[in-house]
Amino acid sequence: MDIIFKKTNAQWVKYSEYEYLKGDDGHFYIMPTKTAKPSIYDPFKDPEVIVVDALNLGRLAMKEKVVEKVLKDAVMEFVEKYGLLGFMTALPTTPEFVDYDAVYLPKNHFIREETMGTKEYISIYFPFNKLDIYKDKTTFQWNINSESDDITQQGLALAYGNEPPAMSMCLQRNYAERFDWLVTQFRDWAFILVSAFLFYTEKEVIDNFSRKLYRKGVSAFGSKAPTYHISLYDDKPRIVWDFHSLILTIQSIFGFALTDEERPLKVCEGCNKAFIAEHPDDIYCSSKCEKL
Repeated sequence: MDIIFKKTNAQWVKYSEYEYLKGDDGHFYIMPTKTAKPSIYDPFKDPEVIVVDALNLGRLAMKEKVVEKVLKDAVMEFVEKYGLLGFMTALPTTPEFVDYDAVYLPKNHFIREETMGTKEYISIYFPFNKLDIYKDKTTFQWNINSESDDITQQGLALAYGNEPPAMSMCLQRNYAERFDWLVTQFRDWAFILVSAFLFYTEKEVIDNFSRKLYRKGVSAFGSKAPTYHISLYDDKPRIVWDFHSLILTIQSIFGFALTDEERPLKVCEGCNKAFIAEHPDDIYCSSKCEKL
């Protein structure tokens, strides 16, 4: 993974504090508080930690009788640690959708429509404070100055000025994501892990139907791949991978961790949590679980 993603454009923004708010549609949303301060970090600094945290949150979401408050607290803990997932740039066919009249959406678990007007799509993620967006000739423009007097918000827009405008939008304080969408995404990732785990650990006892089910489930894993550009460094040209959402970052790390032959991603047979094995034959995440 270090070699493949040696150069990345994956910096993400998290805020110091988030809150749950109920929208007019009856759904709960997570968004930064009005006084929260943003900070920029690199998810690839500790890639294994973030993917294990995401998967174990998904494992919690998979439990049939999990208490909603427990799940809300767990989702909030993840968001406060890593930020929101960036659904707005992750779902469309291109993160550059602001340049078009309509957004095109591959099949997903969140929005049924295959196409949607650009302004209508953006409004999904700003249920409490709509962005000031207007059409300028052929593209949509975002009037950041009318949104907030907060210099840090304008600073973020400038810092990500070379990225797709939608990426700057989803890093703003008034950007929000639905709680149930977050839970679904974490659950989907955990389902992939569990399917792969059971496919191999129970291969001697599972029937053909279950085998096909596991294969089908894993085959649906992340059809989108990060884009890249070539940058001229002092020594030689290098590929720089572009990640315009935290979803795509986690998904890419997850894919390589799951298929890693030396330090594979596994489910502990003691506590049933995801972990990175130090050796391919490891089946426990710690000596404590081995003694259970």
